[in-house]
Amino acid sequence: MRSTAGSTEPTGTARRPDRADRVRRFSTAERWVHRTTGWLTLVCLVTAACLYLGPLAQLVGRRHVMVFLHEWSGILLPLPALLGLFSADFRADLRRLNRFAVYDRQWLRAVRRGRRSPSARPAGKFNAGQKIYAGWIAGAVLVMMFTGLLMWFMGLLPFISRTSAIFVHDLLAWAITAVVLGHMRKAFQDPEARLGMRTGYVTRSWAEREHPRWLSKDGDAGVTGRTHEV
Repeated sequence: MRSTAGSTEPTGTARRPDRADRVRRFSTAERWVHRTTGWLTLVCLVTAACLYLGPLAQLVGRRHVMVFLHEWSGILLPLPALLGLFSADFRADLRRLNRFAVYDRQWLRAVRRGRRSPSARPAGKFNAGQKIYAGWIAGAVLVMMFTGLLMWFMGLLPFISRTSAIFVHDLLAWAITAVVLGHMRKAFQDPEARLGMRTGYVTRSWAEREHPRWLSKDGDAGVTGRTHEV
């Protein structure tokens, strides 16, 4: 897309915030957890498509390679988050994601009613939608690992049939694909959010507009690397 008048950057991109205006949103450890998890998820979904969809399977071939990549990317999927537990910033954000506040319910009501103004959608460092997504995807990954292991080691739990495990695994795979695509769509609609995940910093104006509860107690918290949420 062409840039607007007076702008040197294409529309839909976010510039790196100036040092005086920037707020630290994610630490290096958190960004690596997100990036590694994202790549493993992408490998899982792509290899699953190559195994599940006949025309794509014929085009790609090398089924044994696809099976190997699919199994081990799935097994390794929780590893980045487990390693991330060594980071205090990552643990702090997990606590934020696990806490549903009163204003999160207000955010959900605004979404249901189609209200888009920032004042109608108060949010801490993470909004209610991001919290629901994080909880759902974490649970889905555990179920996918469990059913995948049942398919891999057929004698692991004899009272659960392999057919049942395959049905749950396939059904949940389609659901995860839809949810992840929705997540990517929302990310592409917000260049500033992508900038925060890529560099670790966002502009203070964006933080105050999109996540006003995040910095409301201490305006300099994000610059020093310490964030607060009420």
